[in-house]
Amino acid sequence: MLSPSSTPTDVAQALTSHGYLPDDGLATAIFLALSLKRPLLLEGEAGVGKTEVAKVLSRWTGGALIRLQCYEGIDSSQAVYDWDYSRQLLHLRAAEASGEARGVGTSMLEEQLYQERFLLKRALLRAIDHGSLIPPVLLIDEVDRADDEFEAYLLEVLSDYQVTVPELGVFATSMPPIVILTSNRTRDVHDALKRRCLYHWVEHPSFEREVEIVRMRVPHVLAPLARQVAGAVEAMRSKNLYKPPGVAETIDWATALASLGVAELDEHTVDVTLGAVLKYREDQEKVRQQHGIAEIVKQAFERGAFHG
Repeated sequence: MLSPSSTPTDVAQALTSHGYLPDDGLATAIFLALSLKRPLLLEGEAGVGKTEVAKVLSRWTGGALIRLQCYEGIDSSQAVYDWDYSRQLLHLRAAEASGEARGVGTSMLEEQLYQERFLLKRALLRAIDHGSLIPPVLLIDEVDRADDEFEAYLLEVLSDYQVTVPELGVFATSMPPIVILTSNRTRDVHDALKRRCLYHWVEHPSFEREVEIVRMRVPHVLAPLARQVAGAVEAMRSKNLYKPPGVAETIDWATALASLGVAELDEHTVDVTLGAVLKYREDQEKVRQQHGIAEIVKQAFERGAFHG
């Protein structure tokens, strides 16, 4: 973790040693989030590596990764807590069978049903009531998919880092989790939540950084092929595709090519492995039409050679 003398460069080196190559802007944003103990909102296109930031922070700090996947209609029972109704029912039946129910009375029996042992702690409550010496990393993924009401509740939780369960009281922490929120910007996140967070827009990596990422994540890939793959993906991203390939697709493609024993790209190889990098039929057709694959291969070789 950070020491008083740590710098954004130290953060970049730590993330790199755990398998993530950040640019200077992202390393600085993470450094500030850790130093100021503020949530970090990462926005950007799908596949640029936003979710991976939380995963690598968990590996680096040793804190548990707690992931909350947002979706339309999510509410507190899915995100914060719920009661284990099946266990409560079993407890009632056991109390009736043993005769305990007659002895303790209805009020006491109801109180027993709302003890902490029957509480199902969802992601937000687990991140606050973690009971660890190392703060967990709370990943609130695709927050833009949730609705306004949940976003407002989330703002309240992240402001005080406490959750009230009416039957039990307040759960709070003196050691808040490291919070990473991600958004693909399918809608704008409200200003109030943005003000609570530090913010960073995550771009697709530069050509050279993507080559480094491929070499790091697929160490058995040949260096010329890694450059050609990065160049080909860069060319695909310029074609206004429905779903431009992200870093994960670049890694998948490089892995597939290396598994096939490919030493360099050619039109046939690109054509038969296109499904590893482009996951929509419409995008594949757009790349294939009008000698598109030949153009992709040409640009891949030019880009790789130019920087070689």
